Amino acid sequence: MRRFQSILFVTRGTVDESDALRQALSLARSHAAALHAVVICPLLSKDLGEYQAGFESSLAERVRASVTKVQAALGMRPSEVLVTVEVECGDTSVDHIVRLILRNTHDLLVKQAEPTDRETGFRALDIKLLRLCPCPVWLCRTVTPAPMTTRVAVAVNPKSIDPAARDLALQLLQLTRSLTDRYDEELNIISCWDFAYENDLRHSPWGRAPEEIIQRNLVAAEQDHQAALQQLIRESGIAGRVRVHNVRGSPEQAIVRFVDSLAVDILVMGTVARSGIQGFLIGNTAESVVRQIRCSLLALKPNGFASSVRAYG
Repeated sequence: MRRFQSILFVTRGTVDESDALRQALSLARSHAAALHAVVICPLLSKDLGEYQAGFESSLAERVRASVTKVQAALGMRPSEVLVTVEVECGDTSVDHIVRLILRNTHDLLVKQAEPTDRETGFRALDIKLLRLCPCPVWLCRTVTPAPMTTRVAVAVNPKSIDPAARDLALQLLQLTRSLTDRYDEELNIISCWDFAYENDLRHSPWGRAPEEIIQRNLVAAEQDHQAALQQLIRESGIAGRVRVHNVRGSPEQAIVRFVDSLAVDILVMGTVARSGIQGFLIGNTAESVVRQIRCSLLALKPNGFASSVRAYG
């Protein structure tokens, strides 16, 4: 199972981000990891320069107070998790956040999703983080009213023949299992299948295939996918309560429908189709899903992914 050692929590320090902080502290405790909270904020204008030090100090104190409050709500002793708080004023870009991760070898980024006037998708800053961040990214959304239980789902493709994608699918299952165990909930696994030639066989101008043959191939395609998914689950070594959802249809549509219908709170998925290609760091399917979901997202990249941002650039 993948274990985190150094978690970075990025905050503005000016708004309530206790939901994301709660997730960061909970993960740090369950993984015995250190938590580094960084307040990213712009510099005050020159005519307010004399207030800069006090401004930064107040932001740090506000975050420390929030940490104490959330720890108390979680029944957590301060000594259980090593928490450091730092303020970085000036560069608020995504590149700067990625450089912090690279320089300090953080292995998970937790961040409150940027506020948006739409119920679905994420804003450009968060999308860019998903593209460039070398470590897993957890984008937390506040749900009002808070759900009584936390429903977690993971989307995997058991049919990929690419070794990196296969390893990523195994990591997704293992990480989501450990995450679900924290909430003592059932793990929902979604995987999409389809029979690519159905429409051609039904409506081809060169001759329509008998319905019996089409149905036979549909059943075979579903069974083949189910067998591949069960093999992937066995290979992952996960146990506990698991509910498998074999959904027919394109992932771009089926995953979003599933997340909505099941009222998923956290979706775990891989976000990279290829690495090292500028402008194509999120696969088409993943980007389409990310732009439509309304729940929190935990996104992983395959082993060996290299961000285009450099630690010192």
